[in-house]
Amino acid sequence: MRGLLAAAALCALAACSSEAPGDEPAVEETEVPADLAAEPLPELAVSDVNATPLAERVATLGLLNKRNNISRDIEMKPGEARRIDDVIIRLASCERTAPWEEPAETGAFVQVLVNERPDADTDAQWLRIFSGWLFKDNPGLNVVEHPVYDVWVKDCAMRFPGEDEAVASGEVNDAAPRPRASAAPTAPATPAPTPESAEPAIET
Repeated sequence: MRGLLAAAALCALAACSSEAPGDEPAVEETEVPADLAAEPLPELAVSDVNATPLAERVATLGLLNKRNNISRDIEMKPGEARRIDDVIIRLASCERTAPWEEPAETGAFVQVLVNERPDADTDAQWLRIFSGWLFKDNPGLNVVEHPVYDVWVKDCAMRFPGEDEAVASGEVNDAAPRPRASAAPTAPATPAPTPESAEPAIET
């Protein structure tokens, strides 16, 4: 009987611990103010001739609230704006290098705005705290500096012509191509004549 009670107590504790994350405050996603949604994003010189068109790419960004240590992934297409609680993220572009190019890099041009109103009775005061490129493999190049919120780039979903074939054939290794062997056969070198096979010198 005591064993059953102990097992029930352990199950109850496990249930409580598994439900603990659900007690965290929910992240609220709300509508972006109309004036900010209508504000044009920077026009970037992005070439999509040999890759997925810009409008079809999908960037994955990370958002962290340092106060409650809650983070979430946000998927966005270029031209979109998303509001999560007191943060607005606007995406202008995302890029990544082809798998056969090095160094490998993934980046996204984002704008981050934060509602800096002093209290709930004051109208929202959206302050742009960042506008520029964020890089996955070199995060130190550009950093979102804010005491509460952090934003970083995690991925840019796009494709390049021949990418699937290169991966399937094994030509891609750590984002760099393997050198290909020459297809042309190499002609054997003509052996030099040995002293035994050389013609004897004619004495005069």
